[in-house]
Amino acid sequence: MSDDFPLGLLFGLLFLLVCLSAFFSSSETGMMSINRYRVSHQANSGDRPAKRVLRLLARPDRLIGVILIGNNLVNNLAAALATVLAIHFFGEVTGPAIAPLVLTIVILIFAEVGPKTYAAIKPERIAYPASVALEPLLKVLYPLVWLVNTISNGLLRLIGVKSLTGNGDHLTRDELRTVVHEAGTMIPRRHQAMLLSILDLENVTVNDIMVPRHEVVGIDLEDELESILAQIRTSQHTRVPVFKGDINNIIGMLHLRNAARFLSKDEVTKAAIVQEAREPYFIPESTPLHTQLLNFQQQKRRTGIVVDEYGDVEGLVTLEDILEEIVGEFTTDMAGMHQEMHLQEDGSYVIEGTANIRELNKSLGWQLPTDGPKTLNGLILEHLEAFPEGPTCLQVGNVRMEILEVKDKVITSARCWQHVRRAARQE
Repeated sequence: MSDDFPLGLLFGLLFLLVCLSAFFSSSETGMMSINRYRVSHQANSGDRPAKRVLRLLARPDRLIGVILIGNNLVNNLAAALATVLAIHFFGEVTGPAIAPLVLTIVILIFAEVGPKTYAAIKPERIAYPASVALEPLLKVLYPLVWLVNTISNGLLRLIGVKSLTGNGDHLTRDELRTVVHEAGTMIPRRHQAMLLSILDLENVTVNDIMVPRHEVVGIDLEDELESILAQIRTSQHTRVPVFKGDINNIIGMLHLRNAARFLSKDEVTKAAIVQEAREPYFIPESTPLHTQLLNFQQQKRRTGIVVDEYGDVEGLVTLEDILEEIVGEFTTDMAGMHQEMHLQEDGSYVIEGTANIRELNKSLGWQLPTDGPKTLNGLILEHLEAFPEGPTCLQVGNVRMEILEVKDKVITSARCWQHVRRAARQE
């Protein structure tokens, strides 16, 4: 055969076949490595190459089928042509043994490792141009591709693979969290924190962020009228609950903007205050934050009363509380938190037992467990499993605690500091 065709033509055909092999190999890696979410975004923006790539990726079995058929075809032709050339140069005995060895090295370097490595690093540069040739090639070779896929898909079904489409690559919540973490400088750090906070809303309930019952500021109708009016005039809150005798007996929520209607009158009565109060909105304590955010929107409310399974009031939660879980504190005023924790000269903190654990974690960067008790007092009692009779030390995670004061079976203060384990130095 080498006598019938010029050697230059045979070497040229062999070079072309190796290039085609490199094309199919890099196409396979580029198509499978491409970021489908970026391609989807570009396709939705009207990018035609992206749409073409998505059409091919919709049926990965057909895409891989046409690529492998083409790759195997050119590799076999290259092997046959290399054998002919080897026989011409080395004879009929040595040539067939040398041809596979040399061709394997050439294919491995120039048609496999090199192209596939580049395609894995720059998948879009390979996938977009390759799709121009692969889409029409799929139509031409469709009968052969269909036959090969029918047999291979039948074998896959025998081992339990039923879905053969490429639409099952949706991200889970944890995977999406990883994507946000790894976005780096593509997403500003503050935006990353907001996105992660949104993902975490499902894991946090209103009971975790509410203002506890004992800290709720409200209007008790059993107080003297002058005292009530003074409280309204000096209140720092926009909305306050109105109750009678006990906070469990809430009558309504008073928006202080509406208070001007009765404060401007010569004679103010408690009935006028009740009349301006809006019907209270109650929230079960186990409601996830993402659900409550939608509920606030649907009910056109900004404040809700948190109740337990028996209907007793546990606290109060506002729309702003939920939004602060996403965007962080609206202001830098942390006076409330600073009143509950006091930095000591040795770096430790004296913290009141009523301090909220989640707030401590956010303020101090600690990782105290939040799936149980909500306050420092409750956390310590849970770990001790008894009321301490005097100064007691314990460690929760990497935070060490020393109980300083116990009053009426409640831990009122404790000294806390983060314990950092130092690796032992090898002598």
